[in-house]
Amino acid sequence: MTPSRFFMAAGGLSGAACVALSAAAAHQGGGTIGTAAAMLLAHAPALLAIGLAGGSRLLRIGAGVLLAGLVVFSLDLVSRQYLGDRLFPFAAPTGGTAMILGWLAIAGAGALWPRARPEG
Repeated sequence: MTPSRFFMAAGGLSGAACVALSAAAAHQGGGTIGTAAAMLLAHAPALLAIGLAGGSRLLRIGAGVLLAGLVVFSLDLVSRQYLGDRLFPFAAPTGGTAMILGWLAIAGAGALWPRARPEG
């Protein structure tokens, strides 16, 4: 699977997980599940866009770090809700930090994106 298709699939799965967790939050009360759903929804379009854009190595690295952070952060919140314990110590802050670093790498990739040359 190409990186572009991988990030498009990850964006789709993130959106689907958001809908499922939003439904669970509506029936059980928001709490941490609602927060996990919101994070999944916020990042799904970004992952889809990166998959569609392709782009530089830095963009793909940023998207990978963003996705890893999203998975760890969301799974920690779901684990707290359904298992009564965190995924591992400092999982949520680790995932959150990874998401921040991923976004910074994406910003860097955007700043370094080659400018289109005018035709003619």
